[in-house]
Amino acid sequence: MKLDSLDRAILRVLQQDGKIQNTELAAKVGLSPSPCLRRVKLLEEAGIIKQYVAILDPAKLDMGFTVFVRIWLSSQDEETTTAFYEAAEKLPQVVECHLMAGDCDFLLRVVAPDLDGYRRFQMEHLGRIKGVRNIKTEIPMQKIKQSWQVPI
Repeated sequence: MKLDSLDRAILRVLQQDGKIQNTELAAKVGLSPSPCLRRVKLLEEAGIIKQYVAILDPAKLDMGFTVFVRIWLSSQDEETTTAFYEAAEKLPQVVECHLMAGDCDFLLRVVAPDLDGYRRFQMEHLGRIKGVRNIKTEIPMQKIKQSWQVPI
């Protein structure tokens, strides 16, 4: 699907407010409601809009401690790699999991209530995944920027 300036405007607004009413969205992008809704539906059907979510404040849910975890596997074969990411997908504390090129095999972003909660999670879950050879945890000192918006 080729995006025009109206599609891009719709996407910019929806990234800021996914709950916006269609009539308000249409007004913001300079369309009448019916064509605006039709464009949104096409963007959804094309998979450009994957889903609508609520962004929660982890600190208010006692999960305000974030760490970045580098994982090295005992082998990079398909079986070991697949076993790791399937296990990671089942752990709700793992909010991001990336297969990496370079030094480590996987990079995770993990949330926990605090340092002790993360330590327990690492011992009880990450360290027990078959094929994990080494775990290195990076603790951020300050969050400077976090965004889910894609520049359009």
